[in-house]
Amino acid sequence: MPPTSRPLRKLGFLTIGLFDEADPRRGHESTLEIIELGERLGFDSAWLRHRHLQYGISSPVAVMAAASQRTSRIELGTAVIPLGWENPLRLAEDLATVDILSGGRINPGVSVGPPMHFDQLKEALYPDTADVEDFSYERVRRLLDFVRGKPATDFSGVEGFEVFSDRVQPHSPGLGRRLWYGGGSTSSAKWAGEHGMNFLTSSVVRAEGLDGSRDFTSADFAEIQLSHIRAFRAHHPDGDAARVSQGLVVVPTDSASPEQRAKYEEFARKRTPRTTSPQGPARLMFAPDIVGTSEEIAELLHAHAAFREIDEVAFALPFTFEHEDYVQILTDMATKLGPALGWKPAV
Repeated sequence: MPPTSRPLRKLGFLTIGLFDEADPRRGHESTLEIIELGERLGFDSAWLRHRHLQYGISSPVAVMAAASQRTSRIELGTAVIPLGWENPLRLAEDLATVDILSGGRINPGVSVGPPMHFDQLKEALYPDTADVEDFSYERVRRLLDFVRGKPATDFSGVEGFEVFSDRVQPHSPGLGRRLWYGGGSTSSAKWAGEHGMNFLTSSVVRAEGLDGSRDFTSADFAEIQLSHIRAFRAHHPDGDAARVSQGLVVVPTDSASPEQRAKYEEFARKRTPRTTSPQGPARLMFAPDIVGTSEEIAELLHAHAAFREIDEVAFALPFTFEHEDYVQILTDMATKLGPALGWKPAV
């Protein structure tokens, strides 16, 4: 097996946190239990995927706050908060508050662009300002400024019995260095680097530089992802030391039952067609899900051009499985796959 350029330093996982509409508490409780399990297994981080008007985590900041009180070490992240739904000033307050409560353990990941199905929901979300809302990188820059302590107003001081600050309170000094941008294009990679963010790259990229005359391969995906990582680091003040986390869908089967293995393989099989050509107007390219033993997965990852350039991962959990499936997958990740990638559990 060819060695990676660097051993895996940080092992994380990403969950969407599904729930039954008739019993939402059970689904949220399952998410919190999975995060607690992750900490016991030695994972470095747990990440929450954001879903609005769906049966997944609509408020990851609130879930991170709950998880911060049930854990003591594991880092908690979002992958990602779509800023089109957020007021950067208010979000900065919430993030700083949860970071203080967690003891400086949160890693907020964000993205930009109009909210999904914006034409159908803009009257509910921005009834008075929908036509003038700015969904560009400027929205991220505002969040960065507020989190990093730049003034939000020109007023501060004492008014009667009340004391006012000109910057977001509470201020969490280390949070500004733990903000991540979730990007799948060269332009987003460069922007994140230029603004000193960390970079989240997932199982989705834009099919840049490829024509549509042939089926694409996992090697094509890896090369595009690698180009984004290098563009990010080339534009970041920290250069090659700038943090990048990769988030592929990875499902180890070492301790899975025959029924679980069959379910996992069928899940991946149904999603394979979308990986052979760009999808939609944005020409999005999806990486194949990786299902197999930890030894098989490690061999594929060691040969993955982008994986060879990173030392942090947040492997995405499939979003339709049962609680006991996630327990098995996380346990195999921590006890089999992680060590095969050179990772050592946190203590």
